[in-house]
Amino acid sequence: MGTLVGHVAPGLGFFLLGLWHLFNQIKIHSRRPNTYNSTPWFPTSKIRYIELYFIMTGSSISVAMELFVAPKKHQPLDTDGTIPSSHLHNFEHSLISMTFFVYATFAIILDKISPKTAKHGLTQLIAVIAFAQEILLFHLHSTDHMGLEGQYHWLLQLVIFVSLSTTILGIGLPKSFLVGFVRSFSILFQGVWFIVLGFTLYTPAFIPKGCYLYHKDGRILVACHTQEALHRAKSLVNIQFSSYLILSTILCMSFYLILIRIYRKRVIHDVHYPLLTKGEEEEEEEEDLDDDVEFQKPSTLGHSKNFIFMSR
Repeated sequence: MGTLVGHVAPGLGFFLLGLWHLFNQIKIHSRRPNTYNSTPWFPTSKIRYIELYFIMTGSSISVAMELFVAPKKHQPLDTDGTIPSSHLHNFEHSLISMTFFVYATFAIILDKISPKTAKHGLTQLIAVIAFAQEILLFHLHSTDHMGLEGQYHWLLQLVIFVSLSTTILGIGLPKSFLVGFVRSFSILFQGVWFIVLGFTLYTPAFIPKGCYLYHKDGRILVACHTQEALHRAKSLVNIQFSSYLILSTILCMSFYLILIRIYRKRVIHDVHYPLLTKGEEEEEEEEDLDDDVEFQKPSTLGHSKNFIFMSR
């Protein structure tokens, strides 16, 4: 981070991940609204862990860029083996990426070895840790985001807090579509705001009137000539945030309306054509209840009724 690409690239990753989650949340809820159950991640039929591989790849590239590509010496340490002040932010950004890498890694391991209830809860817990790490390091950033840059990052922390809160709620409320939808929306909007932050803070043409770019310790920073110019610039950031929030809301709700229309039509088609016989319907109901031990045990009353029927 600290550059246009450093914000736009992870922003695109968050946006695509949030969009993927929205798609799956809406799809599952449309098909089975009564038995909806949100999951921390969503597999595909061809490559089961493609979402988690995507997170691991993006996190690895981020760590490599922060610690080995971006520094002039292609390593982040000083000659005496200590971390120089100019590279503290590189380590902070890397730790955020490493936490998401750990999340994706354990999500795969838990999926392979743990029961359904345990793996979903524990995976959600690691996701909570990842978002908590993200908001903590952005809040306690070594670069002390001030002025215009600080306003962008303060608003970013609000969005991350929503992702963190809904992930925590998702542990206890896995059947709540609203919790899953808001969580997916917040991840998508994280991506939107990262992209906006990257373009507006590191493109000279987008710098507000009365402010300018300058270099310090290998980083590009923004400063304003007067307090009035700074106040105006912060107000413009608030207007940007509100505008993109409205646009993202329109995008997500339109996405919801389109998908729910498509998948509900498919569900209606599957229910009415071909028509299921009574026996087939009973078989489907039994499949949905295969985890319930009581439904697997024969009823004593049922046996007595069958006996009476046969004796007649």
